[in-house]
Amino acid sequence: MALWMEAGSEPKTESEIADLEAITALKESAALELKGFITLLASSKLLEEKGNEYVKQGKKHYSDAIDCYTRGINQNVLSSSENSILYANRAHVNLLLGNYRRALMDAEEAIKLCPNNVKAYYRAAKASLVLNLLNEAKSFCEKGLEQDPDNKELKKLAGEIDSRKQEEDERQALVSKADLASAIQNRGLKIGKAMFQELTGLRKPVLDNNNILHWPVLLLYAEVMSSDFIEDFCETDIFAVHLDMISIFRGLLF
Repeated sequence: MALWMEAGSEPKTESEIADLEAITALKESAALELKGFITLLASSKLLEEKGNEYVKQGKKHYSDAIDCYTRGINQNVLSSSENSILYANRAHVNLLLGNYRRALMDAEEAIKLCPNNVKAYYRAAKASLVLNLLNEAKSFCEKGLEQDPDNKELKKLAGEIDSRKQEEDERQALVSKADLASAIQNRGLKIGKAMFQELTGLRKPVLDNNNILHWPVLLLYAEVMSSDFIEDFCETDIFAVHLDMISIFRGLLF
């Protein structure tokens, strides 16, 4: 049966009447769904604006702002890029409140929804920095600067992250050096003057995470004026294993 009927073609049979009623019901249902969607869409955008207003009003209203952004997200009517803004805004408020883990999660979600959301990268980097996730913070900054190379806030934050990483590396080096010295002392070992550095370079003993020492070992064969250098000789190793490897290597060479 045609959807648009000409005069005199009104439905006459019960089947035609039923079809027309079904079509009319579908049209009304679709109209109601569209109206509901438009209402929710307007509501979500209004919630975003209201949340932004609450942020401007200060700390006392931060929880209200988070509530607005959350309700806007939960209505599931906005596009990915619009939802990304809501997540990034909520990340901003969580940063202000000191909820750094939540801020990072929101910022990461914002990035998933819209990979060119520069503010989300900035907030993810900032939260990571406070959480001392320095590699992650650096990565977020770099990706944000790929989107906006001239972003002053990201550049400044990247500088702070680099400074923190340098401080952390220096601190770790001092800790490692102290741990190494302690491990050598506890084993009753004495370290003499560095020799044969022309053969060994600047290799030094290191202490791994299992408190096991790894030594650079130089084997000198005075009678034939030659040598072999083992860069990493674990204190739990036996010479036979390394000597076998040297024999195999020399066999390949000669």
